[in-house]
Amino acid sequence: MSKKYNVAVVGANGAVGEEMLRVLEEVNFPIGKLTPLASARSVGKAVEYNGKEVLILELTEDVFEKENIEIALFSAGGSVSAKFASFAVEAGAVVIDNTSHFRMDENIPLVVPEVNPEDISKWKKSGIIANPNCSTIQMVQALKPLDDAYDIQRVDVSTYQATSGAGKTAMEELVAQMQSFFAFKLDEAEVKAFAHRIALNVIPQIDKFLDNGYTKEEMKMVNETTKIMHKEIPLSATCVRVPTLRGHAEAISVKFACEVDVDKAREILKNAPNIVILDTPEESIYPMPSLALEKNETFVGRIRVDNFDKTMLHMFIVADNLRVGAATNAVRIAQKWAEMEEEK
Repeated sequence: MSKKYNVAVVGANGAVGEEMLRVLEEVNFPIGKLTPLASARSVGKAVEYNGKEVLILELTEDVFEKENIEIALFSAGGSVSAKFASFAVEAGAVVIDNTSHFRMDENIPLVVPEVNPEDISKWKKSGIIANPNCSTIQMVQALKPLDDAYDIQRVDVSTYQATSGAGKTAMEELVAQMQSFFAFKLDEAEVKAFAHRIALNVIPQIDKFLDNGYTKEEMKMVNETTKIMHKEIPLSATCVRVPTLRGHAEAISVKFACEVDVDKAREILKNAPNIVILDTPEESIYPMPSLALEKNETFVGRIRVDNFDKTMLHMFIVADNLRVGAATNAVRIAQKWAEMEEEK
């Protein structure tokens, strides 16, 4: 890319916002001017970028026009995006939104660059590109190359999602509860971020339950997969919160239209973009959240054909939810968008 862009990060001091700044720096994104934005209570604070402190400005209706913003990365919650994204678009910026607010809008592309980069070209309808749910992103990165090869008929997935998926305060709550445990006061630990204590526990609920018995998080995976892959794939998800800080894991079972050769499937995944194979189980090598920390790749292992149905494949995938599931995907969308604009 030859041009430099004026980039705003909305929610710059949040967990995902901070990660966006790190990824922008790591990929050496061509930034002419960086504008970190947050609520009024954060004004005067600073974020670090390329070894320098950059002051946070207040997110207002006219800040995008004042700062001549061209790319606005939003990650400050759905209500903030609902209120302010239109002002960024009116100011001439492309909005890349990390919240769930715009994802299922038919006029707004929902993009994972390794899966459906062509959908980025639809951004002008609304001025907005939506970033999918963290658990969806890593899953479709693994599903897409296998679907191209074998034609997916059904997917069943169980997730093991880290506390960072619920934000900084949820991570802090896990740490505080573990401190209470070591002080022999776990029963007195405060429970606010989740419906139950998360320390030394797993909670089979992420987001609210719907009338069909599934949670909103689970239905996000169903509906977003269809939109991203342009194919109605029967999918059932069980989303579980586990007591880790970063890195979502998923156990996935996939049924195809034909029998699957496990070695060929492994090779297909190995050659897919953003996928790293960790699959030497006899040496205890397989994906784990600790291995994915601050990495921009999705790790796949435990790849095996079903014992009773040779059209089924099982695998275990892990990715850093703050990176692959949020910041990295948003920055890669911005990179692809900039490349497409410059090619015009």
